[in-house]
Amino acid sequence: MPNPVTDATLDALRQIDTPTIANAIEPFDVRSNTEGFMGWDIGCMFPELGVMVGFAVTATLDTVTHGRVHDSGPRLEFFEAIEDSPKPAVIVLKDVGPRRSHGCHFGDGLATVSKKLGAIGLVTDAGVRDVETVREMGFHYFAPGMVPAHGNFGFLEAQVPVEVSGVVVNPGDIIHADANGVVTIPAEIASQVIEEAARIHDRESAQMAWVNSVEFSLDALRRRG
Repeated sequence: MPNPVTDATLDALRQIDTPTIANAIEPFDVRSNTEGFMGWDIGCMFPELGVMVGFAVTATLDTVTHGRVHDSGPRLEFFEAIEDSPKPAVIVLKDVGPRRSHGCHFGDGLATVSKKLGAIGLVTDAGVRDVETVREMGFHYFAPGMVPAHGNFGFLEAQVPVEVSGVVVNPGDIIHADANGVVTIPAEIASQVIEEAARIHDRESAQMAWVNSVEFSLDALRRRG
């Protein structure tokens, strides 16, 4: 089945900041206004890279369980999932180990292979490392912070639903993220979200222009309601 989200749609989404995308989803009543966006625990590490838009490739990891035997099979399944995914791919990883604060999900080795296979960035609820070289690669990192050691590294499952910062992400979901954070966009309204974002931009520009004009006062604001 062909992907309903075209390259033109993706290009248009990249021109819009993530808060405006979040606002533009609200009128369609596809989910609660309190859902679909990640919290401050998932931070943008490279804001200079701008907007990241792509299709989710998901996996679970445990990197801190002592004595667990490494199995390379899930890692290869994860790479195959990136290769098979619509492009560009955005990797979304869920930590399921006992010490998420010490989990380390990604470094320059994984970033190099993932980029070669068509991924442009990562969203994870555990740590990352090699930030200098990954930044130079132009590969996005959205994570809680940095962890220097890979621990007892291991992928567990690829292309399964994962919950990251309270958001359930399914393989193929549209991820939109920038310096402000991460949201998911329901594919069925992606084109309409672009149109609504343009209307929001126009309304907000007009409102800010009015606030900065000589016509503004609190009484005038009250009359506007």
